[in-house]
Amino acid sequence: MFQIGELAKRCGVTSDTLRFYEKNALIKPAGRSESGYRLYNEENQKQVRFILKAKELGLSLDEIKDLLEIKLEATEHSCAEVKAITSAKLELIDEKINELTKIRRALKKINDACCGHTNDDASHCSILAALE
Repeated sequence: MFQIGELAKRCGVTSDTLRFYEKNALIKPAGRSESGYRLYNEENQKQVRFILKAKELGLSLDEIKDLLEIKLEATEHSCAEVKAITSAKLELIDEKINELTKIRRALKKINDACCGHTNDDASHCSILAALE
């Protein structure tokens, strides 16, 4: 068992991050010392690493919490439940990509139409005109 600072060091996060995870019910200390300090174990370390990997994949804290709950009671859940969470995230990502692609296309169109001459003042700039 080790204290919050040691867990933070092992996982490459701050103690405040761990307290935030605890406050949001993503992790729970394995116990408390006689003086009331939070105590953690190897399982807590695995949970924090799980959280960090899930965050790297763009999962929200709520999605991570759902996955952790499923992981803790894995025999009571199906793989399909896990896949539903990641499939929903993929759909959201695809929607964002489509939206960004449309924005990029429109911005590129007005950018390409601009002559960009340094000798011309901006009063005749086609980009400014397109935004009116």
